[in-house]
Amino acid sequence: MTIEASCHCGAVRIEVDTAPDLLTSCNCSVCRRLGSLWAYYAPNRVRITGATVTYRWGDKMLDLHHCGTCGCTTHWTGIDPSVGDRMGVNTRLMDPAVVAGVRIKRVDGAADTWAELTD
Repeated sequence: MTIEASCHCGAVRIEVDTAPDLLTSCNCSVCRRLGSLWAYYAPNRVRITGATVTYRWGDKMLDLHHCGTCGCTTHWTGIDPSVGDRMGVNTRLMDPAVVAGVRIKRVDGAADTWAELTD
C-alpha cells in the first residue's frame, strides 16, 4: 500500500508505505501557527519529489520544509543527532480518509516539557 501526500499546488509530493498509526499535534510556537499534524517515519521509508525551502528555528534541531510555490509545510528533517532516525510528515497533506480515526497525541511544546496533554 502506498500513501500519497502533496502540497496544494502539487509541486512537492510525498509517498510512504504505511498509513500512520499515531499523529502528533504540538502547540509549540511554530507548529500551532502551521496547523500541522505530524506522523513520524524513518527517512528511508519516505519518498519526496519536488524542491522544498527550509526554515530552521529555535533550538536548531529541525529543518521545516515547505513548498516554495504554494507555501504548504510538507515535512521536517532532523539536524541534531538527538532527533534520531525519524522525520515528520505533515499528514494534513494526505487524503483525510487516510488519517480518519487515527489517535492524535497532543504534546506540550509551548511549555517545552513535551508532555502529553489530556482533555
